Amino acid sequence: MKRIAAGMAVILLAVTMFGPSDGYAKKTSVAEIDKQLKQLQQEVQAAKAAQEKADSRNQEAKHYKNKTTLNLDYVLGQIAQVKGEMTTISGKIASTEKSLTVTATELDEAEARVASREKLLESRVRLMYTDGAVSYLDVLLSSTSFSDFLDRADSLKMIVDQDQDLLVQHKLDKQTVITKKQELEGQYATAKQLYTDLEAQRSMLKEKEAEKQELIAYYDEEIQNSEVLSAEQDAKLVELASSRSALEAQKDKIKAEEAARRAAAAKAEAQRRAALAAAKAAEKAKASKSSGGDSSSVASVEEYSGGDGPYLRPVGYARISSPFGYRTHPVTHEVGKLHTGMDFAVPQGTSIHAADSGTVVLAQWYSGYGYCVIIDHGGGVWTLYGHIREGGIKVSQGQRVERGQKIAESGSTGRSTGPHLHFEVRINGKPVNPMPYL
Repeated sequence: MKRIAAGMAVILLAVTMFGPSDGYAKKTSVAEIDKQLKQLQQEVQAAKAAQEKADSRNQEAKHYKNKTTLNLDYVLGQIAQVKGEMTTISGKIASTEKSLTVTATELDEAEARVASREKLLESRVRLMYTDGAVSYLDVLLSSTSFSDFLDRADSLKMIVDQDQDLLVQHKLDKQTVITKKQELEGQYATAKQLYTDLEAQRSMLKEKEAEKQELIAYYDEEIQNSEVLSAEQDAKLVELASSRSALEAQKDKIKAEEAARRAAAAKAEAQRRAALAAAKAAEKAKASKSSGGDSSSVASVEEYSGGDGPYLRPVGYARISSPFGYRTHPVTHEVGKLHTGMDFAVPQGTSIHAADSGTVVLAQWYSGYGYCVIIDHGGGVWTLYGHIREGGIKVSQGQRVERGQKIAESGSTGRSTGPHLHFEVRINGKPVNPMPYL
């Protein structure tokens, strides 16, 4: 009886050690972690929204850059056209200047003739209008006969008519030369104005070209800034996912400790009741002790075929269409872009399996990866599965998955040129070559 009493005292002490007060403290810790997880989820949503906004800005900037480049090509075409017109008009100006030179020479010669005639006309007009009446009378009166008189009168009239005709022709010739000179000078002025206008137009087009170049530089900067912002949000999402994974692990640990305490308390209670029953049975009669075993079954996991590395290949021996390393990006055509994983060429809807056991830290749309799953295998090692088809994710965030378990189906979401699986291995958040791990 003393031995039984001592045993019961030990059992009661164990029950006291695993009492409800300790469990209540742990429940409070779990509540605090849930609160932190809720706040973390809000930060993830904010980071995702900022990332989507950065992607939108990136696409918009590329659109306007392409549009601006087309406008610039049009402006350069206009500049070439204007230069051609300027060459044509410059030829016309040279021709006009040559015509003006010829006209000026002809004008000089005409003016020389006019000056020569003016001297002759001046002397004859002076004689005709100053002494013309007396001279003409003397000529007529000195005639010897009437017929001689008529001949002299006809000769005098012819002389006067010739002088008047010479004067009229002289005036017409001079006016014609002046008119032609004015006309050519007008054409020359017009041509020069056209040349001036074209120079002004060319200056305007140069300014427009400079403006377009500035716009292109601005949109280039916008694209670069938005890509930097998107990369920062990517890093932040990874960091938040890591923090969330750590909190989930801490929460699971606390829950496991609570479950262990509850199991220990239940076991202690069972031992106490068994001790009491044994004590009563001992008092009544001797009884044989019976023992029983329990059987357990281990669920088999279908391991997907892989290579010689520690991890399974997520889609088996599918063809590798693009290995890890630097390449020209198939979508953005950026040269020297690091391909952070390896691509498996598989049809749409191909089953994707977990490379190893772990906890899902991300199961949603993830920037250029499209729909994506990230699994934390512990020790800072993650695996990433990208370009999953819409509705193809078969696990949820925080879920524990086993090695070889189906987690998703392949697709072509995000920045992708066709159906395939993008697979990454990350050590402490940094991508490494997955090949040695498979």
